[in-house]
Amino acid sequence: MFRDERGFGPASMPDFLALTGDRADGIPGLPGFGKKSAGMLLGVYERLELIPTDPFQWKVKPRGAPQLAATLMERRDDAFLYRKLATLVDTVPLEGSLEDLRFPGVPRVRFERWCDELGVQRLKTAPKRWQ
Repeated sequence: MFRDERGFGPASMPDFLALTGDRADGIPGLPGFGKKSAGMLLGVYERLELIPTDPFQWKVKPRGAPQLAATLMERRDDAFLYRKLATLVDTVPLEGSLEDLRFPGVPRVRFERWCDELGVQRLKTAPKRWQ
């Protein structure tokens, strides 16, 4: 399903974000790379370092391939940094259990008192989970 929708596998997502950027996380991406060109290349090569430097060796031909190859070659170190920034780190040791991290809900009495103090009555209905 993921591959069908995007043209590449889930493991290539950090590489995709390195090329296209991710505004939400402040990753600029590389100029000229869009969803189509990045998806096409990663669908075939999977990782940035596996994309040939010569666009005439590419098995796919995205629009503007020579310029994309030049940009990737010139900004390769940037792309690797962006990939690192876009990679989810799941090896951080955590104290306690996953259950300890579960959000218990908003303390209703304190929250409603705070809303009253601020005069924001409509905000009282915003929480979806009460403690």
